[in-house]
Amino acid sequence: MVETDGREEQPNQSSTMKTTKIFGLITNSIFLGLGTSGGPLVMRLYFIHGGKRIWLSSFLETAGFPVMLIPLSISYIHQRCNKTTNSEKPKLISMELYLFLASAIVGILTGLDDYLYAYGVSLLPVSTFSLIQASHLSFTAVFAFLLVKQKFTAYSVNSIVLLTIAAVVLALRSSGDRPHGESTGKYIVGFLMIVAAAALYGFVLPLVELVYKKTKQHITYSLVMEIQFVMCFFATFFCTIGMIINNDFKVIPREARDYELGETKYYYVLVWSAMMWQFFFLGAIGVIFCASSLLSGIIIAVFLPVTEVLAVILYKENFEAEKGVALVLSLWGFVSYFYGEIKQEWKRNKNHRLNTEQAQCPPLSLIP
Repeated sequence: MVETDGREEQPNQSSTMKTTKIFGLITNSIFLGLGTSGGPLVMRLYFIHGGKRIWLSSFLETAGFPVMLIPLSISYIHQRCNKTTNSEKPKLISMELYLFLASAIVGILTGLDDYLYAYGVSLLPVSTFSLIQASHLSFTAVFAFLLVKQKFTAYSVNSIVLLTIAAVVLALRSSGDRPHGESTGKYIVGFLMIVAAAALYGFVLPLVELVYKKTKQHITYSLVMEIQFVMCFFATFFCTIGMIINNDFKVIPREARDYELGETKYYYVLVWSAMMWQFFFLGAIGVIFCASSLLSGIIIAVFLPVTEVLAVILYKENFEAEKGVALVLSLWGFVSYFYGEIKQEWKRNKNHRLNTEQAQCPPLSLIP
């Protein structure tokens, strides 16, 4: 009887875990979508109206990490309240040394990526750099194959090719939409900075997935939040050093007084920038936890055209034919990827169902 009950509970437990994982994937995808679109728009708003501090902008990409203490505290209290008599007492900090050091290294790389990205954003229109950034997907795919042996289907390869071509279309346009008064040289530097940022972040995403796979700790969502906290701390520390060298802290009050939207709105822009980027980083590593680094890259890439459209609406940026082509290619790539994933999931479920039926109904032996 005990064995029978155990077999009956396993499907229910598996179904619950699957539902929880799907819910987590949807939630983190929403976070990632908000950050992917909102972060660049608010950052560009800072530069459009008189902001000039690149190290400050890169600092803001991770400086909102203390807000993670709120969900971490809620998670800890929840674990304590639900602890049974025989279960192990929850730890305030569950991260072990290996995971801490790995997260610190990823954090420093993220800080460098933040600087490259902020530099590019300061020189390019949102509708341009958002689609150039989509090229990070091809870098993510390459590094995912090398680091975590990511398996590809015809649909995922098609998606990567389409999203990469979308970025190349913009590159062929060269400096046709550079901001008024900006030299061609600065535009090219901005273009190269965004490509470098895309390449580096394309390495960081699979690296996070590799850390998940190599650690001996059981990865929970609470631990994922701890990883983000440590990553963002070291990324912020890296950018803080740059701010100190560049005297950004001394200049902030003066820049706020001269800001075109007013001093109060200047600080609002800084705060909202920090919050939007926290959504981005939590969503990115959360999607890796629930699925893979490649899917995280796909979601980032598909929301970049959304950012482009919002930039055209909010900042009155030009929408040339090349940007329209890039947008269509990006959306096509997104649909291709998820169509392939749905087909693969349907095939896996069908095979699982057939295997279950065969196990329950073994073939009768022939009677001589």
